[in-house]
Amino acid sequence: MVEELAQADDAVAACVDAAAWALSEQDLIAALNAAHRLEQRLAAVKLALIRELDGRGTPHAQGASSTTVWLRERLRLTITVARRLVDLATALDTGNPGVRQALTDGRVTLDQARVIADTVDTVHTTAGAEAGDKAVGVLVGWAGQFDPTLLRKLGTRILDHVAPDLADAAAHAALDADARRATRDRHLTLSEQTDGRLRLTATLDTETAGLLRAAIDPLSAPSGPDDSRSAGQRRHDALADICRLALRTGDLPEHGGDPAHIVVTTSYDELTRQLSRGALDTGAHLTPDTVRRLACDATILPAVLDSTGQVLDLGRQRRLITGPLRRALVLRDHGCAFPGCDRPPRWCHAHHIHHWADGGTTNLDNAVLPCGHHHRHIHHSDWTVRLAADGHPEFTPPAWLDPEQLPRRNHYHRRT
Repeated sequence: MVEELAQADDAVAACVDAAAWALSEQDLIAALNAAHRLEQRLAAVKLALIRELDGRGTPHAQGASSTTVWLRERLRLTITVARRLVDLATALDTGNPGVRQALTDGRVTLDQARVIADTVDTVHTTAGAEAGDKAVGVLVGWAGQFDPTLLRKLGTRILDHVAPDLADAAAHAALDADARRATRDRHLTLSEQTDGRLRLTATLDTETAGLLRAAIDPLSAPSGPDDSRSAGQRRHDALADICRLALRTGDLPEHGGDPAHIVVTTSYDELTRQLSRGALDTGAHLTPDTVRRLACDATILPAVLDSTGQVLDLGRQRRLITGPLRRALVLRDHGCAFPGCDRPPRWCHAHHIHHWADGGTTNLDNAVLPCGHHHRHIHHSDWTVRLAADGHPEFTPPAWLDPEQLPRRNHYHRRT
């Protein structure tokens, strides 16, 4: 087999160097189909090798804790991909041979084979081997028309075609199997980057996915016609708003004996002069503008130090807009005060119009209620905010947006 694979490698290398531009459109399509079929056949070979290595115990003999971990290190895969390969190799070896043959023939893709194997296993358990054989034929035929997602949906009613008298029971069994797989595969990985950022990789079960969408979708909509954020950036900011809301509730478990909170450390002099970065208790650094914006928010616990490192302020209540003062602010603004924004009060921060670090007071006449996105916008753009003569906030756009710089108000939350 090693010699044959070496020959195949040479043949593929020759194709890589071939001039695709010289092919006719018909030959290009034929070559694409052939490459795709070859890819599936090679996948079948790889799965057979994985199954044999697993059966021999080679990964354990080489010091790995499992075949999955060994594959991750050997082939530089993610742990999720490696686990799925091991699971599918086992399923194809112990399950209906028709699935493995379809993959070997290049009639189904690796993902389609995984769906078919799962579905056929459920059918076999529910209706017996004969129904399982029929299911393989039907599903392989469907694989020529449908992608893995649609194939899995169709598979929930496969017994309508191979054993109609057991269809309802099989549908319930398929749903239960999907739920077990979702529970087994659920994970959330936080990968710390060198600059203090985090990369999130997750596979959520159905219930958690529904909870996340219910929480994040309303916050991911564009906040107005001038919202230039991409969809990914809006989802990122929505996740930040959800975390801030969770911290603000005070219902999170204690961590290290203290309520859950964020500590931002900076010096008082450098905060007021906007010269220095701040530091989170994780060691990550923040820009001066970010530190000043966070210092507005009652969900952030500031630790302000003097030049000798002594603590001057650790979340003084008179600096933070909390309790009755925040309630009064909500009663006045009713939600995000930025023009055109419909964010409700629970998603909003409390912002000092004249910054606390610059001598601003903590009272209703120096406060406004922006959502997370517009709080960042106020700190990092040329928009300005003030209280009008009637005591309600109004925002002045930058000259490039409105040469006349006419003040604007949010009428979305207006009460009669």
